[in-house]
Amino acid sequence: MDVNSPASAPPLAAIILAAGKGTRMKSDLHKVLHPVAGRPMLLNLLTNVESLAPERVVVVTGAAREQVEAAVAPLGATTALQAEQLGTGHAVAQAETALAGFDGAVLILYGDVPLVSAATMRRMLDRLAGDDAPATVVLGFRPADPAAYGRIIADADGRIVKMVEYKDASPDERAQTLCNSGLMAVRSADLFPLLAKVGNDNAAGEYYLPDIVMLAIAEGRTSVVIETDAAEVAGVNSRAELATVEATWQQARRAAAMADGATLIAPETVWFAHDTVIGRDVMIEPNVVFGPGTTIADGVTLRAFSHIEGATVARGAIIGPYARLRPGAVVGEDAHVGNFVEMKKAVLGKGAKANHLTYLGDAEVGAGANIGAGTITCNYDGYNKSLTRIGAGAFIGSNASLVAPVSIGDGALIAAGSVITADVPADALAVARGRQETRDGWAPRFRAAAKAKKDAGK
Repeated sequence: MDVNSPASAPPLAAIILAAGKGTRMKSDLHKVLHPVAGRPMLLNLLTNVESLAPERVVVVTGAAREQVEAAVAPLGATTALQAEQLGTGHAVAQAETALAGFDGAVLILYGDVPLVSAATMRRMLDRLAGDDAPATVVLGFRPADPAAYGRIIADADGRIVKMVEYKDASPDERAQTLCNSGLMAVRSADLFPLLAKVGNDNAAGEYYLPDIVMLAIAEGRTSVVIETDAAEVAGVNSRAELATVEATWQQARRAAAMADGATLIAPETVWFAHDTVIGRDVMIEPNVVFGPGTTIADGVTLRAFSHIEGATVARGAIIGPYARLRPGAVVGEDAHVGNFVEMKKAVLGKGAKANHLTYLGDAEVGAGANIGAGTITCNYDGYNKSLTRIGAGAFIGSNASLVAPVSIGDGALIAAGSVITADVPADALAVARGRQETRDGWAPRFRAAAKAKKDAGK
């Protein structure tokens, strides 16, 4: 069980609703698979759920079910199909078979509400386990514009008096500011018996999940609401809402990075991925973008307009400006990767430098080596990729092409403009270019001939 979970906590299951078509996204990709922080929003939510060590997780699918099923299968989640979208209550009911024999607490979440934290989920579960044993716990919020959200009428202690969908609410009920996020915690022993009593006699003709709250109250049970910030339960139904949720996540991550000891010169221009690791005393200049799988050690400088994904950068290194580190890039301590340098599946050793206009792909560069401007490791022959090895202390002259597979020994020098196709021993000089030929007085004769040809054509 997770260390943050009480030892006496009952077993936990989660039902995540992901059956909606998401037509407002205007996309062939299922809505819940659109990325937030570089990862499908559904998987962001599942990661938070998994931190609570659930016994079972059920994702309710519908439209584009194959996409959702393929995304969650590696995580071990079970899926249940809602063949017809007949409301949220009907969707949750589809998970009953998958939860057969389960006895514990059930969290009901939404795949398009991806920012709900594990801490908030834990608060819901703790309240469900309170001394007054509420039948349901509802997560409420107070948005700046309540719009068409369902309303919650509750007393000062959070005991719910009434819940009503906006379409069915009276003017006085619509004036209430406490809104229903749709997220709930319910005991499995209560959930499905209550759902069986839900009808669809309402303005939309749907089976509403919130109706179980009023059904429980009618049976003399207590239902309660706890509140969270509106941003945490923001849903995604359009590209604009996706951008808003992304911005919310990024703002929080930037604040966390600075609180942990990194300097962001222009925080609003830095974009993190869900798993970016940033050390202390890291300097991040404007317009740096992190893709997934990046680890930055202490004391690194990331200069402006660099893009870093799937890379590891060691202490004291300097990256950029305008550098691109692709998956498999490893930058050693105090190494330099300069402007318009790209690395892919390459290791740059301690103190090595590639400062200008260079491509290092499928390469190993030893400590202290210097890679001149315009150097290219020619790693791909159209069918296969091969390795280039550059030894410690080697010096690669500007505009050199190293045709892999090839090995440059420690301390070797490669003359500028060379095309190296064979191994170079340690401490050797390799020159592989055409011999320069100089013809005195040739240029004026060429210009005169060219002008005469042009004039003749007029």
